[in-house]
Amino acid sequence: MLRNSPVLAAVMSESKTPTPTPAGDTYKGWVFKWTNYIKGYQRRWFVLSNGLLSYYRTQAEMGHTCRGTINLATASITVDDACNFVISNGGAQTYHLKASCEVERQRWITALELAKAKAARMQAESDDSGDDFPAPREVAGSQISEVQSAMRTLGSKVEDLSTCNDLISKHGSALQRSLSELDSLRLTGEAGEKIRQVTERATLFRITSNAMINACREFLTLAQTHSKRWQKALQAEREQRVRLEETLEQLAKQHNHLERAFRGAAQANTSADNKGDTGSTPGKGEASDEDDDNEFFDAMEEAPEFITVPAEPHFHKWVPYCFICTFVPPADLSKPSLHCSKSKRRTRIPDKPNYSLNLWSIMKNCIGKELSKIPMPVNFNEPISMLQRLSEDLEYHELLDKAAKCHSSLEQMCYVAAFSVSSYSTTVHRTGKPFNPLLGETFELDRRRESGYRSLCEQVSHHPPAAAHHVISERGWTLRQEITVASKFRGKYLSIMPLGTIHAIFEKSNNHYTWKKVNTTVHNIIVGKLWIDQSGEIDVVNHTTGDRCHLKFAPYSYFSRDVARKVTGVVMDKDGKAHYVLSGTWDEKMEFSRVMQSSRGGENGTEGKQKTVYQTLKAREVWRRNPLPEGAESMYYFTTLALTLNEPEEGVAPTDSRLRPDQRLMEAGRWDEANAEKQRLEEKQRSARREREREAASQRTSSQTEEGVSHDNYQARWFEHCEDRVSGEQVHIYKGGYWETKDRGNWEGCPDIF
Repeated sequence: MLRNSPVLAAVMSESKTPTPTPAGDTYKGWVFKWTNYIKGYQRRWFVLSNGLLSYYRTQAEMGHTCRGTINLATASITVDDACNFVISNGGAQTYHLKASCEVERQRWITALELAKAKAARMQAESDDSGDDFPAPREVAGSQISEVQSAMRTLGSKVEDLSTCNDLISKHGSALQRSLSELDSLRLTGEAGEKIRQVTERATLFRITSNAMINACREFLTLAQTHSKRWQKALQAEREQRVRLEETLEQLAKQHNHLERAFRGAAQANTSADNKGDTGSTPGKGEASDEDDDNEFFDAMEEAPEFITVPAEPHFHKWVPYCFICTFVPPADLSKPSLHCSKSKRRTRIPDKPNYSLNLWSIMKNCIGKELSKIPMPVNFNEPISMLQRLSEDLEYHELLDKAAKCHSSLEQMCYVAAFSVSSYSTTVHRTGKPFNPLLGETFELDRRRESGYRSLCEQVSHHPPAAAHHVISERGWTLRQEITVASKFRGKYLSIMPLGTIHAIFEKSNNHYTWKKVNTTVHNIIVGKLWIDQSGEIDVVNHTTGDRCHLKFAPYSYFSRDVARKVTGVVMDKDGKAHYVLSGTWDEKMEFSRVMQSSRGGENGTEGKQKTVYQTLKAREVWRRNPLPEGAESMYYFTTLALTLNEPEEGVAPTDSRLRPDQRLMEAGRWDEANAEKQRLEEKQRSARREREREAASQRTSSQTEEGVSHDNYQARWFEHCEDRVSGEQVHIYKGGYWETKDRGNWEGCPDIF
């Protein structure tokens, strides 16, 4: 059975499901829910509130998409084994659930039973309209007398109905005779007397019929009332029986634990006495008792073909918190004071202040404009720049490390494709807008000691805004990209269209990969909770071998039966033959499996095209999202890597994003000062641009000058503008010199932008 499959065991082992936590009358947490015989148990977020048990695929769905709800007032709760339990409303809704351990299951059962009892009491009070109904513990004592009284009342009503029935039969027969006689007499002299008799008997029949109708109505009302009471009494008895069974089960388990602990302690004492040891070394029995509190899962049925779960980078380890660099900004924010050793990275930033601002008052006059041209206050930002956000693509750099070790270019493609998907996992809860970099702004990320790579970003253009990025790794790969972001505010949602190509080059195999980013949509801009979706298609191309991976990011749809944020892909060689299939979600994990055979299936879409069906081997996990740090919801939902990006660091260029004063003021919670500083920097940037345009215009003759054309002669400091040999695009490519300049400590050629 798949309910005890190794896949479930691996998922549960990796998920480290947290203990559900109560919040007032609300109880919520992760529970594994049985879906079907193909997927088995899947982790779902359950919320128990006001007598209703609802579940979602992720915590982020709580604001907009509920996958199912059961009213506990009429539901039954049963326990299968130590971790499994079933909730059913007796109809079409039945949830087969599995907790990660017996203790967590018992917490859920207790919370569910309490919520069920409370919901049942509330419904009983509502149904009875103030009529007192005995509590479950009082039902057993009063049930017999109540049934006897109800039977006596029902008996009297039945007698009334019988009497009315006899009268109706008698008067009905008389009425029928009178009508027959009237028909025989026709219009004779006796007709008037017969008509009078018919009228009298009809009146008696009507009165009796009304009495019978009233008696039937009272009988029905009384029967319905007592039926509800009996159903509630029966339900209370069932609940009491379930509680007794659970209590007996718990007592039996506790008794078993105590027996084993006693035997273990006795064996330990015997062993200590035999050896003359008076220490407190635990015996064999104690060890087994301790193991009972741990989680155990089924072993894998077969060994994996190769390692697929990425190792966590060193900078994801928790380290002591540094209050000096984080919470005490220096007086001169353009020159942060540094008191800490860089051997440890910070794990917290100041909590986000609770500032309120009317978004519509700012955005209503900006519909249809580019986001980069809207003067947005820092209230809608996160304390990080677009250059730093671009560097977050390296969150899962270990995928490229593994790709560099692959001997097969097709297998290498799987890791590169997974890396292209992993960069979106940081956007699930990140609804804040990064700071638009100033022209000439840079950001370096030196992680040679922890991860073996160096990264450099520079804002090389302001209109349109474009950032160039170059990463070199000691583990045999290079990553470079130039991203231009076009964005439009559509009234209800915001569309972000990244333009540009990403390149990954591997030194050992000389394989050169390229791909582009998909579109990002921010929903519920005006009303509702903000949420982000990624949609579109990506073609990852190996220009050396001709291999290709086509990835599809399915847009979210409330009516779709597919998994939310679904991503699928197929890895093909230069001849179009499929070798691997990728599947997963861009916010959780990706898997890939080797294709054994492909065939044409049924029609797909309205055009009658046939879809391809792939028969594959067992799927292997290639990437899984790292968990967010504790308290991330109060720190802009930053990842562990993002928390370190704006940490002050010695020796960086004077144009580095860490030194940007408005961004650092915002991180410190001084938003009013940050808004004023942001306006100053933007005006300084506009003045510098006007000065460059004047200098460029003065170098031209009047005949060459075109009215209305900008002559900004700005040139990037660390990147040169040229044509890319692979894509044929005009891009900025790193020309070198930054890290050598940093080693010398001479930044004379850098512009003054802060």
